Amino acid sequence: MSEAGAVSPFEHQLVRTNINASPGTTGAGVSFTPLEHLDGIITPSRLHFERHHSGIPTIDPDKHQLFIQGLVRKPLVFTSAVLARYPMVSNIHFLECSGNSFRANSKSAKHLSCGSVHGLISGSEWTGVPLKMLLDEAGIQAEAKWLVASGADAGAMNRSVPLSKILDDAIVALYQNGEPLRPANGYPMRLFLPGWEGNMSIKWLQNIVLTREPAMTREETSKYSDLQADGTAKLFTFPMGVKSVITSPSPGLLLNKDGVYQIKGIAWTGSGKIRRVEVSADGGKSWADAQLDSHVLPKALTRFRAAWKWQGNKAVLLSRATDEFGAVQPTKTVALSGNSPGNFYHFNGIQPWRVHTDGSVSNGFV
Repeated sequence: MSEAGAVSPFEHQLVRTNINASPGTTGAGVSFTPLEHLDGIITPSRLHFERHHSGIPTIDPDKHQLFIQGLVRKPLVFTSAVLARYPMVSNIHFLECSGNSFRANSKSAKHLSCGSVHGLISGSEWTGVPLKMLLDEAGIQAEAKWLVASGADAGAMNRSVPLSKILDDAIVALYQNGEPLRPANGYPMRLFLPGWEGNMSIKWLQNIVLTREPAMTREETSKYSDLQADGTAKLFTFPMGVKSVITSPSPGLLLNKDGVYQIKGIAWTGSGKIRRVEVSADGGKSWADAQLDSHVLPKALTRFRAAWKWQGNKAVLLSRATDEFGAVQPTKTVALSGNSPGNFYHFNGIQPWRVHTDGSVSNGFV
C-alpha cells in the first residue's frame, strides 16, 4: 500500500526527455513528453511537457487572487475557494507549444527520439470555470474587444487574447486529469484556450484586464510571431495547424525481425476534429488510410493505427492528417514556404522516419 501509485521499475523509459534550460538562465527551458512510449489520447500529468520562462512559483492557494478589471462595469476578485463554487466544465484537449517540432525544420536532420523532436504537445482532461461566466458577472463594456492575461510567475508572462475566443470556449482551469493542477502546469489556476498556441494559456493566472486593442507585448511581437522571408512578421497566428506524427516505429524503437507491425501515432488540429489520417511506407509514393480510434474529439489528440508488413527492406514512413474543414498537413517545404530561415514557430510539416535494413529508425529529414 502507498499514498500514490508508482511507475513499474520495468518501465524506466516513462520520463520526460531532452530536458534543457536556456543558456545563461535558471528556470527557463523545456522538457518533452516521451510520445513514443505512450498510447491513447491522454498524457499522464507527470509526463506533460513543460515550457517555462521564469521558473515555477510556489503559490499558496489561500493567498492567491485572480483580478478581473479594465473595461468592465464591476471589477472582481476571485480566490481558488470561490471559483470552486462555480459551475465547471470538463473537456479533453491538447496543449501544444507553438515552438513544437522546431528541431524538425533545421537544415540537417536531428537524430533524436520522436518525443525529443515533437514532444512539446500533450493531451489532458481540463476542468474549470468558463471565463465567459466570470466576465458576464463583471459586466463587459461595449468597447472591450480584447483582454490581457498575466501570470504570477517571476516574469509576469502575459498575452493578449481576442474577446471572441474567451466567449467561445476559454476556461479558468483548476484541475488536470482529475487532480488539481500541478505546480509546473499552473497551480492553483491557469487560463486554458483549446486549440490555440500553448503560450497563451497563461499559467498561475493572476490578472485579466479587458481592453480595446491588443497590448502588443513582447510575447506576441518579438516572440511567438512568424518572421517572413521579406522581413515582415505575421502576428496573432493563434490556432495550431493540422498535424500528425508517427510515434511507432520511430527513432529508438528497434524492429527486431520481419513481420507485421502496427504503425501508430497521433494527429490533432486547433480548428476542430481530425477527419482522416493517411500513412505511407514508401516515402509518399502511395498512401493508405489509417484507422482512427473511436475517440475523435475536437481540439484533442486523435490516435491512429495501421497494419504494416515489414520484410526487412528500407522504408520511409510518413503520416498525413486532414481536418474536418479540409485542411491537409503540408510537406516540410510547403510548411516553411515564405518563412525566414530562422523562424521555427507553428511548424506542422510531415515527418518522415527512415527504416533501415537492421531494423533501426532514424529521422528522414535531410
